[in-house]
Amino acid sequence: MCKFKDTNLGIKKIDFNMRRGTMAVFLTDGRIVLVPVSMFPDIKHLTKAQREDYMIMDDQYFSFESLSKIFSVKDVLKY
Repeated sequence: MCKFKDTNLGIKKIDFNMRRGTMAVFLTDGRIVLVPVSMFPDIKHLTKAQREDYMIMDDQYFSFESLSKIFSVKDVLKY
């Protein structure tokens, strides 16, 4: 878990259907963080089907089958 302001944070789920052009990241503490997909150019260029093929690793990291890059919960929270 990511230690952020005395709270352990992890990623439960990612959704690209809540609002157009955004990535919704559901955190283990119940919050939902909406991030513009434009902040992640590698993800922005994925097709809808490729975006749905994501994996979450150790509640801290996520990646996509079509990408070799790994993103973290810290990457999401810095925007």
